[in-house]
Amino acid sequence: MDGMDGLLRQFLAHIDVERGLSPATVSAYRADINKYVGWLAGRGIDDLDRVTTHDVEAYVAALDEAGESNRSKARRLASVHEFHKFALMQGAVADDVSARVKAPKAGGHLPDVLSVEEVTRLLDAAAMGGSADPVVLRDHALLEFMYATGCRVSEATGADLTDIDFDERVVVLTGKGSKQRLVPLGEYAVKALRRYVAEGRPALEAKGRGTRERRAIFLNKRGRRISRQSVWEVVKTAGERAHIARPLHPHTLRHSFATHLIQGGADVRTVQELLGHASVTTTQIYTHVSPENLIETYLTAHPRAR
Repeated sequence: MDGMDGLLRQFLAHIDVERGLSPATVSAYRADINKYVGWLAGRGIDDLDRVTTHDVEAYVAALDEAGESNRSKARRLASVHEFHKFALMQGAVADDVSARVKAPKAGGHLPDVLSVEEVTRLLDAAAMGGSADPVVLRDHALLEFMYATGCRVSEATGADLTDIDFDERVVVLTGKGSKQRLVPLGEYAVKALRRYVAEGRPALEAKGRGTRERRAIFLNKRGRRISRQSVWEVVKTAGERAHIARPLHPHTLRHSFATHLIQGGADVRTVQELLGHASVTTTQIYTHVSPENLIETYLTAHPRAR
């Protein structure tokens, strides 16, 4: 397995250094391909050039038998595709046999989206009546920031003070592959951020031991850059205070941001840029029509609906 293992190490170094993918993405690729390589080893295949299209199809079938979802199978197959493409580029194989294997359809699941009224309740709950407590100021500013920008949780935790231009009301977000994009900040977000930076953040920064955290916008209670897990807790707690029955997660705000823009008349290409999606296909899930709008449109447009 030295040849396969060596190729895997080269591939991981390639996506880490040359393509600049995030550590989390590199780790996900490593896990997916280790699973694939291990499965091949179980079939007595220790050289990628011996793999056939039938083998790749059988691997997908094995994932299906193991009860993996279509989304999970699609992700694992995407990793396999990348590995085989890299092997072809390196001259380690004569053909990319995986290219002919298509991913299963992920199904028609729509993203979890809050209504505008629910988002308002969530943000009001985070503000706790305008409390001056530093943690409350942070939580309110964080959620306003996430809904205003549609950022990923990693983009919120990684945001620095120098990324925000308060006068122009814009922020530079650093997304997957270290790609940066400029996103506007609405009035509510700017107001919450200004207050937090002026009143809340200094108090949190002062709690840090040793060298103070001067860069990060959002700090934890110990004066350090806030973690992804802490952001999850902030969203969860605000949702409970707002009496929103279903479980919430940071991506709920991102989904809601995109859906509300589309419903407000924004075109899908603009939303793609704001979200930092590499493909417009990913963004098109947000063009779904709510049942209420669908029924209203049917009743007003169909000649025999009434």
